[in-house]
Amino acid sequence: MRIKSLTIIAILISIGALAAACSRATENFDQVNKTADGKALSGYDPVAYFSAEKPTKGDAQYAYSWNGASWLFSSAENLEKFRSNPEAYAPQFGGYCAYAVSEGHTANGDPEAWKIVDGKLYLNYNKEIKQKWEENQTERIEKGVTNWEGFKKNGLDQKAK
Repeated sequence: MRIKSLTIIAILISIGALAAACSRATENFDQVNKTADGKALSGYDPVAYFSAEKPTKGDAQYAYSWNGASWLFSSAENLEKFRSNPEAYAPQFGGYCAYAVSEGHTANGDPEAWKIVDGKLYLNYNKEIKQKWEENQTERIEKGVTNWEGFKKNGLDQKAK
């Protein structure tokens, strides 16, 4: 009887330790790449990539808090567009470098190294990395999606299992 009790206790402790390890793996994962002061896209307007087709700095008077970050916009119109459908305008992979995510890790995304593919905004670390990403962009996007889901489930810098 005592052995059964000890075995059950050991199993429960193991389950608790595993749960704690899993929660630590995901607790530090920030799904939006942001500056030290909490700005997504380094303060650039995510809607402008689609409407103006170029990176445009946002203005603090048009700020909106979403997904743990402060998003800035160049106009009230862009703010309202984002507010009504943030997923349509927010960069993929939380604004981290699309090439890095496809490789199984993260790096900052540069708002000046961007591309819209199939209606989705992607950033890369810099323009040279963007060129490398574009060489096999479809495969990199597919790998990135898989790795991004793994990051969200298992924590930062951990590929999907």
